[in-house]
Amino acid sequence: MHIGNYLGLLDASEQQLVDALLLVADHHGDEPDIYQTCQLVASWSQEAIASLQPLIERYSEEKSDEPERLTQVLFAGPRTGSLALMRDLHDLWLLASEVQLCLGVLDQAAKALRDPELEAFCQRFTAQTKRQLAWLHSRIQQAAPQALVVAT
Repeated sequence: MHIGNYLGLLDASEQQLVDALLLVADHHGDEPDIYQTCQLVASWSQEAIASLQPLIERYSEEKSDEPERLTQVLFAGPRTGSLALMRDLHDLWLLASEVQLCLGVLDQAAKALRDPELEAFCQRFTAQTKRQLAWLHSRIQQAAPQALVVAT
């Protein structure tokens, strides 16, 4: 069984998302909504990480460094300006999409195993991840005109 592989991937992906959200919150804190919203959205991922621990204990976790490598590529260094904010939000969206995909894969495994606890976890945090993705998408749409059209 390879569920431990995806539990490890999900755990690491959620942690990288938390770290990246907090980084963006600090780096773009001068934007009116970024600091508080990134902090809130990060807390949702922190909740998922805590809720994942009993499943990791049951199935065992295979550690994965893939999400860390992805974060290193996406967030290579601090960026400034309106385009930088949009790119950082875009990168956050990519990290959250990784989380969503992991949850989808684990949900299918939960159904195959008839594991109601794993299935409930996946459904709960898939809904939360969709909220994260929706906020990121909306905020990217809001930032796009300023970032792409107005010269800075």
